[in-house]
Amino acid sequence: MSSDEARPTRGLMLMVVAPSGVGKTSLTRRLVADHSDLHLSISATTRAPRPGEHDGRDYHFVDRPTFDAMVERGEFLEWAEVYGNRYGSPKIPIMEALSKGQSTLFDIDFQGAMKICGQARQDCVLVYILPPSLAEMHRRLHARSQDSEEVIRERIARAKEEVSNWKTFDYVVMNDDFDRAYAELAHIYHAERRKASRNLWIEPLVEDLLAEAIPEAGEG
Repeated sequence: MSSDEARPTRGLMLMVVAPSGVGKTSLTRRLVADHSDLHLSISATTRAPRPGEHDGRDYHFVDRPTFDAMVERGEFLEWAEVYGNRYGSPKIPIMEALSKGQSTLFDIDFQGAMKICGQARQDCVLVYILPPSLAEMHRRLHARSQDSEEVIRERIARAKEEVSNWKTFDYVVMNDDFDRAYAELAHIYHAERRKASRNLWIEPLVEDLLAEAIPEAGEG
């Protein structure tokens, strides 16, 4: 029997939330790359694949009737409609992974994270990534050259609304230095994996210890 089989654990759902331009994608992709027991959640979506995207790797691509039927059967931890397309986090594969000791990372918005935690708070770990300042966030968004000034201002206004919910999160990490922010995120993940409630091998071991006879003086 391997050490993993001898020490069964329950995985966790790591919710990482941050405004655009804070570096969340770089942090989360590195965390997944560095940890074989952590996998990025793959959402189902009704939108068509973009060039280079593959079903089952980037998204689970389904048609609208299939998606709606999944909603009716309660097969999503959360779902939302964005610009006419629906996106959702399939429940069954994620919960099966948790029972096998595998964890799932969600690159998700605040509302989505709250919906999932409403169903399985004991399995969720909420992390918010803060920018060092809104001015720095503005600079990073400009440097990406992906959005107009109007869109950037909308993103910053939305970030201010999100930041006001910081007390909802279990942890807050400021990404003013990438390596330090990554180290903090990795430490959070390691600590949460070691929580007694997720290490299912502890209770039977303790029961065995309590039932174990203490040798009499001079024995053994």
